[in-house]
Amino acid sequence: MPSNLRLLVGLGNPGPEYERTRHNVGFLAADMVAARCRVAFDTHKANAVWGAGSWRGRKLVVAKPTSFMNRSGKSVSALMRQLGVSPADILVFVDDIHLSPGDVRIRSKGGSGGHNGIDDIIEAIGTQDFPRLRIGIGSDFGRGGQSDYVLSEFDADEQPLIDEAVTSAAEAGLCFVSDGIATAMNRFNRRTTPD
Repeated sequence: MPSNLRLLVGLGNPGPEYERTRHNVGFLAADMVAARCRVAFDTHKANAVWGAGSWRGRKLVVAKPTSFMNRSGKSVSALMRQLGVSPADILVFVDDIHLSPGDVRIRSKGGSGGHNGIDDIIEAIGTQDFPRLRIGIGSDFGRGGQSDYVLSEFDADEQPLIDEAVTSAAEAGLCFVSDGIATAMNRFNRRTTPD
């Protein structure tokens, strides 16, 4: 049985030098959810900063791991144990190079798609059956350029798409809290570019 608590986790890298980079859109979505619910990141436990609140009668915790992106699993696992939530009760916000800038995709479960942060969570909690919301950051880089690309800031022409996507991701997260993953998927899976 699902608990009455939902855990929303934004993935990113800590520190001001990474704040506006492509790899940190998960943090941006978590920040926006926290702002909408007036949640303060006032707890520092489980290798994360997090805070508790509610949305439409449902309890939620918004968290950002303080380890680097590729080591997020230990934090998510510790948060799940501490809060007593199951994999189905969490939603992970994450960047995705396989989606165009501004695209948003929600899945109830699945593989990592090559994302090291998701890989680490799957390994740490022992299942890939947890919801995740992917925010497209594009893939405009050459061979061997992925690391530099994901740690770069968005171009000026991309920023409006990303701002819209982060807003949509936050709204989808709140829909997940109040109405569940199926409703969130139906309402918020969208593309900025045609198939």
